[in-house]
Amino acid sequence: MSWRIRPARPDDLDAVMRLERTSFPTDAWSTAQMREEFRSPYGHYVVAETTDEAPEPVLVGYAGFSSLPGGHDGDVQTIAVAADHRGQGLGRALFRELLDEAARRDVREVFLEVRADNPVAQAMYRSFGFEAIGTRPRYYQPDDVDALVMRGAVRDRTTGGTA
Repeated sequence: MSWRIRPARPDDLDAVMRLERTSFPTDAWSTAQMREEFRSPYGHYVVAETTDEAPEPVLVGYAGFSSLPGGHDGDVQTIAVAADHRGQGLGRALFRELLDEAARRDVREVFLEVRADNPVAQAMYRSFGFEAIGTRPRYYQPDDVDALVMRGAVRDRTTGGTA
């Protein structure tokens, strides 16, 4: 199955929320929270949609990033991939798009939280050079799951060095 990544639009909100609730059943963001993220001038949200579905593309992933103007750090807000599209490189492609946006914004470091019980996501972030720098105890509620805080340097896509 093939897909493409494009900027999120306001009319993607319902499909994003369906995937949000499926991906994070116990701690999904509210529609109001996600709508505000989409509207934020500091955010960059993208969606992944299938390119071979008829009659219309199907949203199968999304990701969001945020940074303040003039700042040199940013945060991965969220990444989700539909269960039937996991393991195909889509999560990596979405994450790479967020890092590319960070480089375009002259961000030098990116931070994120990942569930301590999600070794697959942790391994993906480590493969991009991210390292664990701390823990937020019981961060994910109501599951009482710790968050692993990770940090990574943004690579300049033109020179290969750190931005």
